[in-house]
Amino acid sequence: MAALLLLSGVAVAVAQPRSIGLNLGPWSSISYEHGFGDANMLDVAAVLHLPFNSGFGVGGHVTYDWIDPFNAKFPWDYDGSWHWYMGVGGSGGFNFGTKDVSGWWYAGVAGHVGVEYNFWFPLQLSVDWRPSIGVCNQNGIGFNNAGLWGGLSLGVRYMFHQID
Repeated sequence: MAALLLLSGVAVAVAQPRSIGLNLGPWSSISYEHGFGDANMLDVAAVLHLPFNSGFGVGGHVTYDWIDPFNAKFPWDYDGSWHWYMGVGGSGGFNFGTKDVSGWWYAGVAGHVGVEYNFWFPLQLSVDWRPSIGVCNQNGIGFNNAGLWGGLSLGVRYMFHQID
């Protein structure tokens, strides 16, 4: 029984989410970060595309990120902590189009680079860039590079697990 309680406690401690919130930018998203210790996280973003002339779309990014890679940390902390992160993963989605523009899909490779500030209370602010590149069928099968410049956002998240 004691071993079961210990195993359950370890599983709960390891399975804690890191944060959840919004990324606000040209392609706004709901972002969920799941931590794997203090040095790694999985970032999952459900993206809402609202382009003015080509309809409504949904998509997503999933990246595996390294926190403070190369052990490079910010030299200042004041009642909170600064961190930077980078990662790689995939992206995909669908645009439903308008009466003048037909729907289209995209899929590709995504990157993730950002800087965050974790307050002493459970709030995290970040600036993220999520570039993606791949294929799409907007005008026949072709190269999708629109994600290279559309992924800049400001993140506001609630932290479940604060990293130091």
